[in-house]
Amino acid sequence: MKALKIATFNINGIRSRLPALLSWLEREQPDVALLQELKAPDSQFPSQALEAAGYGCLFQGQPSWNGVAILARDSQPLEVRRGLPGMQDDEQSRYLEAAVHGVLVGCLYLPNGNPQPGPKFDYKLRWFQCLIEHARGLLDSGHPTVLAGDFNVVPTDFDIYDPRSWLKDALLQPEPRACYQRLLEQGWSDAIRQLHPDERVYTFWDYFRNHWARNAGLRIDHLLLNPQLAPYLKGAGVHAWVRNEPKASDHAPVWIELGTRKRR
Repeated sequence: MKALKIATFNINGIRSRLPALLSWLEREQPDVALLQELKAPDSQFPSQALEAAGYGCLFQGQPSWNGVAILARDSQPLEVRRGLPGMQDDEQSRYLEAAVHGVLVGCLYLPNGNPQPGPKFDYKLRWFQCLIEHARGLLDSGHPTVLAGDFNVVPTDFDIYDPRSWLKDALLQPEPRACYQRLLEQGWSDAIRQLHPDERVYTFWDYFRNHWARNAGLRIDHLLLNPQLAPYLKGAGVHAWVRNEPKASDHAPVWIELGTRKRR
């Protein structure tokens, strides 16, 4: 197994936050970076700047909303698929899959689902169901695989500073939480929880009500590893310093480190 550092980052607008993205890439140097919420069409994706920083790019943009990308350090991601099976009618750019550095990576931006109940929540659950079905196929393939991105799901109440003010939010509803649990029951490992089972870890801090300064966060960005990859997990965490930078995204990058040998 090749030693790798893989990170996922909801950039929340790649054009306005390109300097912050380049600063993070230069400082942390992930081998693979998965981006969500580009909020830019393909024609405005900053390929040249990222390639100059040493990253090959694969992206699926969308004007104003959504959008996903896979970046590979000193390499070019090999596209496997765009969009989820069963979502052929979906006009939103939310899933991109590629082979990178010997690992299959699925970059996803799961629908938010608010307000709920309603059509947006129904779309979230439909999308999640298609992800679960596709994830089963990825598991059956036996290839070392990471499913990562903004899942827009707080898995448990332990993953949020205080659930009381979020009880009606789609991120905490029983249905998406059950969907996330179904993924874990397939055999996927939640990297953060695997290495930090008893630690409150947050990846998102809302812009409102001073959430960052109060560390009033949520954990909604996840990296899931299949059984072929999970034994190589060496480290996992959050680059929280990125959230404290000027004009920061409301998310911070979440990262894992894979070692060359299995953990004992």
